[in-house]
Amino acid sequence: MEKIAVIGAGHVGLVTSACFAELGNKVICIDNNKKKIMALLNGKIPIYEPGLSTLVKKNIKKKRLFFSTSIKDVVRFARIIFIAVGTPSKKKGAADLSAVESVSAEIARHMKSYKLIVEKSTVPVETGRWVEYTLNGFKEQRIKFDIASNPEFLKEGSAIESFMHPDRIVIGVQTKKAEDLLKKLYKPLKTPILVTDIKSAEIIKHASNSFLSMKISFINTISRICDLCGADIKKVAEGMGLDKRIGKGFLNAGVGYGGFCFPKDLAAFIHIAENHGYNPEILKAVAKVNQQQKIAFVNKIKSALWNLNNKTIGILGIAFKPNTDDIRLAPSLDIIKMLQKEGSRIKAYDPKAMEKAKDALKGIEFCKDPYSVAKGSDCLVIITEWDEFRKLNLKRIRDLLNQPIVIDGRNMFEPDDMRKLGFRYICMGRR
Repeated sequence: MEKIAVIGAGHVGLVTSACFAELGNKVICIDNNKKKIMALLNGKIPIYEPGLSTLVKKNIKKKRLFFSTSIKDVVRFARIIFIAVGTPSKKKGAADLSAVESVSAEIARHMKSYKLIVEKSTVPVETGRWVEYTLNGFKEQRIKFDIASNPEFLKEGSAIESFMHPDRIVIGVQTKKAEDLLKKLYKPLKTPILVTDIKSAEIIKHASNSFLSMKISFINTISRICDLCGADIKKVAEGMGLDKRIGKGFLNAGVGYGGFCFPKDLAAFIHIAENHGYNPEILKAVAKVNQQQKIAFVNKIKSALWNLNNKTIGILGIAFKPNTDDIRLAPSLDIIKMLQKEGSRIKAYDPKAMEKAKDALKGIEFCKDPYSVAKGSDCLVIITEWDEFRKLNLKRIRDLLNQPIVIDGRNMFEPDDMRKLGFRYICMGRR
């Protein structure tokens, strides 16, 4: 059993805390948001992640998981401290590391014995050096510590599964002591552990997310070509994915990637490269294609309806992906705003994200279910591939729409089946 502190009760910090507790450790999760911590102490989870509420409540009951707002208390309690605070993008794409700096200084002020401080937040290369510099500047002279980088690879919507059964664990360390502590901590997961220097570990995270973003933009580029020449992107992607060098993951054509990680990390990686004197043209093209894909999707809607002004458009799905309530940088936000700019009226439904969407989107009629969205709409637009939508009564949907038009941004249905049901079915890169 290890004593662990996790600073930051966001998606990464909360999942990390609950999972480490589930592995038998004593964990204190800390956040400076008192309202959030009070809610967690009362068993209320501020985010939607399948299985997380059950895991948190279970480990609170077993007295393995605790919550606090006091850095002083958790620093003195824990030997291993994970920093999982936010690193949002600045205007030019650089990561805002002010929270990492502030937390590092606070840790240093309260250290009275050896600590292993671990970067869990996604941070640019050389952040470890600055964390070390900050700790040395604020700590008492004789207190020893180690710095490590342990990037997270959590997939929203299946974050607990990806923590408990990861493809790999990456640890960047400077000392054998730090390596041994982290290897022991992760030993129960029985998965490959890659040990690197800190800078390499920091780059692995940005490089991984940038590569996955590139796969999405690549397949979306191919889907545009399939649209133009009449090929089927699903068959093209299947044929590509059977090549073991390529793999089938992230080859689903759609409206583009979103969420907090991919856009932010890609922008930060571009900024890192430019700061070191390199122009990463391939990374810039990935971001450009992703933005163009949303515009292309709006143009599909426009082509289907002739004019968008005064048309009522039903939207299914607001979250950036299924099984989450996260709408940060979701493609739906840009798509809906573009439609509104054209004079369209918007009705929308999402199984989990509507409360958050009400703060981000104005002038929208939020509906109780997909059928309420379809009723009186001139077309139905699918943006997020929730499993609930696969099970719709499509005949009922057809009869509720003003026109039987479905524009599917996630290729959820078979074109031939939809046309047999009487729909004009428009999707991504399929005949």
